[in-house]
Amino acid sequence: MTPFRRLLDARWWRARLPGLGLWLLLCGPPLLALTSTPNTSVWATAAAFPLLAAAVVVRRRWPLVALALPVAPSLAITLHLFTVAYCTALAVFGYLAGVRLPRARPALWFFTGVAAGALPLTAVVGRTVWPWFSLLLTLLLNGVLPWLLGRYRRQYDELVRTGWQLAERMEREQQAVADRTRLRERARIAGDMHDSLGHDLALIALRAGALEVDPGLDEARRAAAGELRAAAGTATERLREIIGVLRTGDEGAPRVPSDEGVAELVDRARASGMTVALEQPDGSDTAELPAMTGHALHRVVQESLTNAAKHAPGAAVRVRIERDRERLRVTVAHGAPPAGPAPAPVSGGSGLVGLDERVRLAGGALTAGPATEGGFTVTARLPTAGGALPPSVALPEPTAAERELAHARRQVRRRLRQIVAVPLVLLAGLMALMGVFQLLTPSWTVLDRERYDGLRLGDRRSHVESVLPFFALDAPPDGTPPPPSGRTCVYYSVRPDSESAYELCFADDRLVTKRIAHRRHR
Repeated sequence: MTPFRRLLDARWWRARLPGLGLWLLLCGPPLLALTSTPNTSVWATAAAFPLLAAAVVVRRRWPLVALALPVAPSLAITLHLFTVAYCTALAVFGYLAGVRLPRARPALWFFTGVAAGALPLTAVVGRTVWPWFSLLLTLLLNGVLPWLLGRYRRQYDELVRTGWQLAERMEREQQAVADRTRLRERARIAGDMHDSLGHDLALIALRAGALEVDPGLDEARRAAAGELRAAAGTATERLREIIGVLRTGDEGAPRVPSDEGVAELVDRARASGMTVALEQPDGSDTAELPAMTGHALHRVVQESLTNAAKHAPGAAVRVRIERDRERLRVTVAHGAPPAGPAPAPVSGGSGLVGLDERVRLAGGALTAGPATEGGFTVTARLPTAGGALPPSVALPEPTAAERELAHARRQVRRRLRQIVAVPLVLLAGLMALMGVFQLLTPSWTVLDRERYDGLRLGDRRSHVESVLPFFALDAPPDGTPPPPSGRTCVYYSVRPDSESAYELCFADDRLVTKRIAHRRHR
């Protein structure tokens, strides 16, 4: 794009209007100083217009450079640093530096450098250190404090941005959790369907196998029973394949136990032709059990009966339930299958691995293995009160976004404390330093009487300054009239505790008057 077309581009102007408005705003104080403030440095004040324009241009990329541009001409105008032309620019660019700089160390080095460099400058140029204290106070209130406010604004914006990011991330995570919950629930339903229907089909196949070998039936009915047994086995296999699609690797135990009790489960197995004995010593009651325990108990008995019907058809099965105050123990054991033709095995539930997981989630333990008589025994120990909590009840660890938000909140609170504490601490230190200097200054500005008497009118200023103390008084005694136009005067103490001072006035680089100025009491 050519420069002419760029000037006609509205987007180009919109991007630069904030900077142009800021520059026009900052040009107001220098213009006011030129028109209404007498005895001001014209060249240093007039230089504000191009210097502030350059500061506005570089304020985003180099914020410390933009902050340094009004500091230099302010020192050229006065060693006190506070000037009408540049005080607003110093505060504005200090605030912008706090907003733009990601780290505090560069700005701290800048403020320290200004304070340290101004000390020898005021001592050499002004022959006194008192302007340095005024400079520190101006730098603190007009530079450091706006910078701290900018730092607080930056941290607050980061907190808001982090909060929105956390909200978006939590929304996505909640959606993902809801999706996983739906899939997990489908897997639980699939597991229950597979285990329950598989158990029923196993009993049907067992009953059909008994009819197939019943000598009281004719050949056609025995063949029909054989077909029924085969169809039940095929249906179980297809059910396992179809329901297996819905299973997930992290599925847990269903939380709602079956309405069917252990006694009803045993009765159904007996009705199908199995020999099952239920033992409950001392009338052990399986009612009022925790939900996880009741469901796990039902699954242990159901899976064990299904495996017995599948692997040892015709064998006697014993179900024993023992209960005390804290634990419930269930044992399902069967002997070796009797000799004779055995029906084809039918697939059972999710197996001992899934059964062990369900018992573990209920807070118990499962043991299973072959018996000494050639059969098989399954034993489960389950809690009767409380028990282990499901994994989903455990308190989750804070996410990375939550930790980031908590860190941003701590940063904002710390910045707010710094805005209040740092200026107060620095101001207190400055006041203490000024008090110490006030005690030491009188002894540093004393001019010996002999040296004063040795000064002659007309002596060059360089010769006079060579015999004077390095530090002069910051101000003449109260009531001393100002020097005539074209003359500059310096004052030195007569004695450390004296209210009078030696007044030495220069014009055209020569000593023109000398006298003792006395404090005038009102």
